[in-house]
Order: sequence, then structure tokens, then C-alpha cells
Amino acid sequence: MSRIDLRQLRLDPRAPAFFRWREVGEHVVVTNLEGRYLLLSLDEFKRFAEGQVEAGSPLHQRLDEANLLRASYRVEEAAAALRRRKSFLQGGGVSLGILVVTLRCNETCVYCHASRANMEAVQTDMSLETAEKAVDLLLSTTSPSITIEFQGGEPLVNFAAVQRVIEAAKAKNQAIGKRLEFTMVTNLALMDEEKLGYLLDNHVQICTSIDGPEKLHNAQRKLPTGDAHQRAVRWIKEINHRYEAMGLDPTLYHVEALLTTTRETLPLWKEVVDTYVGLGCRALFLRPIDPFGFAERTRLRVEYPRSQYMEFYRRAVDYMIELNKQGVEILERYAAIFLTKILGGEDPNFLDLRSPAGTGIGQMAVNYDGEVFTCDEGRMLHEMGDDTFLLGHVDTHRYRELVGHETVRAAVIASNLDGQPDCTNCAYNPYCGTVPANNHKTAGSMFGRMRESAICAVHKGIQDYLFEKLATADAETRAILERWTTHRPREHFIQGL
Repeated sequence: MSRIDLRQLRLDPRAPAFFRWREVGEHVVVTNLEGRYLLLSLDEFKRFAEGQVEAGSPLHQRLDEANLLRASYRVEEAAAALRRRKSFLQGGGVSLGILVVTLRCNETCVYCHASRANMEAVQTDMSLETAEKAVDLLLSTTSPSITIEFQGGEPLVNFAAVQRVIEAAKAKNQAIGKRLEFTMVTNLALMDEEKLGYLLDNHVQICTSIDGPEKLHNAQRKLPTGDAHQRAVRWIKEINHRYEAMGLDPTLYHVEALLTTTRETLPLWKEVVDTYVGLGCRALFLRPIDPFGFAERTRLRVEYPRSQYMEFYRRAVDYMIELNKQGVEILERYAAIFLTKILGGEDPNFLDLRSPAGTGIGQMAVNYDGEVFTCDEGRMLHEMGDDTFLLGHVDTHRYRELVGHETVRAAVIASNLDGQPDCTNCAYNPYCGTVPANNHKTAGSMFGRMRESAICAVHKGIQDYLFEKLATADAETRAILERWTTHRPREHFIQGL
């Protein structure tokens, strides 16, 4: 229940500069247009809003430093800060190209978002010709950098297409000169020495999925042999060992592992974190489940109220902070993304958490058959029978036709939070983002309805938690949260360096 009675609040339009606010615990978060913030007590907020702050007082000084006073509002400073926060739009273009080289997969995951196909479905393999055309499309981007991400299904099933993409992209980029990187998302169960050697020789970053302790992982990510977790762990350790043998810094170079949080995961917050720490992972992404693919069919088994997710999230991140105090390096990716925006005034360009979103202008997804989509979620919807986010085909459409597609333009408008009815007055507007494909799936509109959105509930819940931490943190906790915003480029994965 709100502690602020708006009927009793007498806003003075002459004193405060533009601001948004939100109650969090015992504090009120106040943010301005460019994303500066203050945490105020209830009394401080009332005095600020009603223009009752005495000039020269400590509160007046804090408000002035945060550029929240109309009389001293520094326009050029605000413009520079906003320009920095939105720098991903300057000279931008598609910087992430997702290639689904096959729908075939050897694992059967209870929540599979990709709508995987059986191993016999060879018709879902990307041809070598389509692979080369996809490379041509992605290297046409206006962005100075491009990451090509191999997905599936399981990309190791169609390793020939992976090799063709890598070889073609490296060769063609010699004349183009883009900052080129490769990433593979794999369950690792089909990895062998020959494939690993090729991936390491070609500086491909390897990502996988670990759903937590062995019993949970094997129950949710099923192999006929029943050892999905054991195989993944074996190769994670081997790859990390190879990185160290190459002289690479293990704090930067290690297998990235992702978690999909299901109902079964919620009580295992400590076990999940301990599993990642035991594998030598330095980061954990506590992702809630998405409403795509098989997750729609198994909803009654895997879904949960987002309030329960937030309880899980708070416990897990509290535990991670305590581990950091004991000298264990582990961070949570959602927290790191938001903290970079809140504390650093920068946007790390995570495409699902920016405004406007990366849908079609920051990323594209090319399906195994050459069809091009605004994003991977749009491709997932296609596999469910919905072609809303289909843009064209590598055989018939050029880059500029695709990024200029009416669907892309609509998605950009819909994901601009300054045009979202429920986002324009939200205190977290400068730090947040929305996913048009998810909105379309859950609400029937790219705009969605944020007050009923599970994603919005998660984003607000995480930011509430972080601002509570910032309001009450001791010096050690504050230093840990600030350290989570540190970005060190992984130059080893850049081709040609």
C-alpha cells in the first residue's frame, strides 16, 4: 500500500524539474529524464515535490547535483547524458545475427522455446548455399560490428553449415573490415575433440545451458542416455581448461551458461548458485521462462506466478552477494545489466532491455530455410504458426529492405518506452525495455499491456530489489554491485586480432 497520499500532495510545478517516482521499501526512487536518480525518504520526497526544500540545505544540494531542480536545470549536461545513454542508436544497425542452422536436437527439454525437431528431420538443416547467403546478408549491416550466433535445435548436429558460415564470413570480412565475432549456443552433448578443436582454433565463444543441480537438469533437459548434465559438465570443464592452457584470463574466458527457471527451480535457489560456482562460472543469468515453443504446451507443469520468481531471485542474489563477500566471484546478469544503466549511465546494449528494443534494428534471425525474422522470438512464433515477425528471405530480400520493413518500424515504435502508456511515467523508464514479440504473444499487440505483463513484473521487481539494496547497502555491498557493472572486452573472440 502506498504511503504517499496523492490527494494530499501539492505539487509545485515551479520547483522540481521533470521527474518520475516510485516507492521502494522505506524510500522513494526519483529519476529524471536522462536517468539520474536519488533515493529520498518520504519526508524528503514531499518537500521536493511541494517545493519546500530550503536553498543551500543538504537536500537542495543533492537535488541540484542530480539535476532535479527547475531553476538550475543544466540542459546541455542532460542532453549529453541522454546522448550517451542512447549511444547504441548512433551509427547503429544489426549487430547480432542469429543463425538457426538446424531444428534437429538430441535433447528434449520440457520448455523448449525453439520447437525442436527429431534427429531424423534432416529437412530442417540449413543448406550450405543458404548459409553463405545468410553471411552476405549479415555482413551488409550498417553496424561496424556483427556477432553471428549459431543456434538450433542443436547446432552441432549441422556442423558443416557452422563451418561454412565461419569460413565464408572470415573470408568476406577481410574486404569489409567489420568487428566480427562468433558465438555458439550448444547443449554440448554432441561435442567431440575434432569439433572443439575447430571452434577453439576459430575463436568461437561457447555458451550452454545448465538448469542447476544434476537431478533437476537431467529431468528438464532429457537425453535418451539420461546424462545431459554429466556431458555438459565434462565439456565445460574441458573448455575452461583449454582456455587457461592458452594463457587466457579465466575471469574473462570461460563457458557462458544460461538457466531457464521453471517451477521446479524455485526452491533450489542455493543449489543453482552452488552448481554454477562449482563449475567455475563467473556469471549466472536467472531468466524466467518464456511463452514460446514447447513451454506453451507444458505451461501447467513449468509456469509459476512471477511473485514466486521474485522471491527466488531475491534469495539467489542475496546469496551471491554473500559469496562475493567471501571472495567468490559470481554475478547475476540481469542485475549487472540494470546496474550498468543505473550506476554507470550507459546502456550495455542488451537487445531485449533497451528502448527501442533491438527487434529488427539490432538483431535479425535467419531460420534454417533462409526465412528472416526480426528476432529469435519472432522465429519462435513462426514455428508456432504465427508469421507476424517474418520479414523476408535471404534469396529475395536485401538488408535495407528488411530493416525498413513495416513490421520493424512498428516494433521500434512499440518498444519506445516514451510512447508506451504504462511506461511514460514509470521511474524505471530510463533503464528498462520491452520485447514486441513477447507482447504480441501474451497480449495480442506489440505494445502489450505493461500492468498485466509478466516481463514488466520481473523488470520492475528486479529494479525494486536493486534500489532497495542501493538504499541500504553497506560499503562492501555497494562495492560489489558497482563491480558487477565492470565491462572488460574479450578481444580473443574478435576475428583477425
